Amino acid sequence: MKKLFSLTAIALFAFSALAHAEQLNVMTSGGFTAAYKILGPKFAAATGNTLDTQLGPSMGKAPEAIPNRLARGEHADVVIMVGYALDDLIKQGKVDPASRVELADSRIGLVVREGAPKPDISSVDGLKQTLLDAQSVAYSDSASGVYIEEQLFKKLGIEDQLKPKAKMIAKIPVGSVVATGDYQLGFQQVSELLPVPGVSFVAKIPESVQSVTRFAAGIPVGAQHPQEAKALLAYLAAPAAQADVQATGLDSVKR
Repeated sequence: MKKLFSLTAIALFAFSALAHAEQLNVMTSGGFTAAYKILGPKFAAATGNTLDTQLGPSMGKAPEAIPNRLARGEHADVVIMVGYALDDLIKQGKVDPASRVELADSRIGLVVREGAPKPDISSVDGLKQTLLDAQSVAYSDSASGVYIEEQLFKKLGIEDQLKPKAKMIAKIPVGSVVATGDYQLGFQQVSELLPVPGVSFVAKIPESVQSVTRFAAGIPVGAQHPQEAKALLAYLAAPAAQADVQATGLDSVKR
């Protein structure tokens, strides 16, 4: 991975860019979105560039999914998504491999409806019992949900018990169906749970059964504004951005 811009370089670029502001088309997936919503406007204010943002999952069959958007010819200057999904786009020749920047790690957490008792999931046994006792369990249709459905329940030895009461929730935040009372427990990446009103965050699941999702970003081949896009990626990954990244429930990448 190429060395990131220094903050000084970003500042010099920002100064020169003010006279030639561009509109960057950005596609970002759920896990990094909360951090992007904080950092993106700061970058825009510093450089004079504007950001036109499209939200969509990193994978899957939904038309909003970033790979599907690119496949049908939608243009992007920056894509922010799950690292291994970005790597697939790089292998397909759709994203410049030299542009790849690692942004943050995302872990899975649990929410309950606001006001409901918070279960103790600090241990694997506690998590297992919480799942067995639950009347209903929801999880996302993104990387975290795939892990829960295909691996976590098996690791805990409760796959058969969970099948009748656990469901993958498509397109909408898992916390939203917990807030309405439709599901008792909701699992998703922490950064996607925290912004949802009407739920209480319990904790991250234990590290020994955790699945860490690395978020990364890159510049699609044929991007209209590659230099400005490179500056945005450097800004998102810079040390000065990490307080905002961590405030959204993500973990900084060790460099």
